[in-house]
Amino acid sequence: MSEPHKDSPPVEGSLRAHVFDGIAEYNRRLPNWWLLTFYGAIVFSVCYWFYYAQSGIAPSDGARVEEELARIEAAKMASSVAIDDGNLWKMSRNAIFVEAGKSTFKSTCASCHNEKLTGGIGPSLVDNTWIHGGKPVEVYHTVEQGVLAKGMPAWGPVLGNKKITEVVAYILSYHEEGEPAQAASAAAAGAP
Repeated sequence: MSEPHKDSPPVEGSLRAHVFDGIAEYNRRLPNWWLLTFYGAIVFSVCYWFYYAQSGIAPSDGARVEEELARIEAAKMASSVAIDDGNLWKMSRNAIFVEAGKSTFKSTCASCHNEKLTGGIGPSLVDNTWIHGGKPVEVYHTVEQGVLAKGMPAWGPVLGNKKITEVVAYILSYHEEGEPAQAASAAAAGAP
């Protein structure tokens, strides 16, 4: 066995009886920082396992995958330039679009249409009576161009295409597909 270097500090403790490849170990306690890290990692792993696997507090992997797929689908739909009834109905079933539309609606439209879309100064958006057309494209154009004769400003220059699409998706999320369009057709025909 080799002697310690002259400049190294003296090491306290006895050597263990075994030697492997010419290496001998001192019989000493591990440093406190090392033990704290080791036991801390054990506690962290148990807490992590409990939070994600057992408690039900954190979203499951399946829920996180569904959320990410909805976000990807929303990004695809947002980049599509075709604004038609089918795309607007699809957007109204996407949680990402509906949440974005809800926040825009609350900041710009709720003062006239109420936060619950039940109306106030402006008409209700949750019933089946649609004054300016109930098809999704007609709703889009009403929001975009406004109805100045009735006091609704044109939101197109203020909000832009994407935010208007999100607001329309939020409004349509309160309806079943085809619902407002049927009511608008019935109102145009003079049905009660």
